[in-house]
Amino acid sequence: MPKGDYFEDVYEVVRLIPSGRVTSYGAIAAYLGSKRGARMVGWAMNNCHSRPDVPAHRVVNRQGLLTGKHCFGSPTAMQELLEAEGVPVKDDQVQEWSRYFWDPLVELV
Repeated sequence: MPKGDYFEDVYEVVRLIPSGRVTSYGAIAAYLGSKRGARMVGWAMNNCHSRPDVPAHRVVNRQGLLTGKHCFGSPTAMQELLEAEGVPVKDDQVQEWSRYFWDPLVELV
């Protein structure tokens, strides 16, 4: 991955997440070479909600929790977007995590 603006690098990876799949902040950070950079990925995601080309709803925490839901238009918008893509969510958590998890270190290498 070429060096550049870290947030843009994050957005580039997020754009590659297929519909109906989710990944975690930490998985994106690991792919970008900063295993402990999950928080920085979170900051990038918090800053991209005015960008319709970045499917931010597909990024959750490492346990599948919708920790970024406060950044969407309503408290249920993130869940609604995921469910519209076929990702089951219950109590703000992606169900069957291993089935829907998309790992950029596996999928993009």
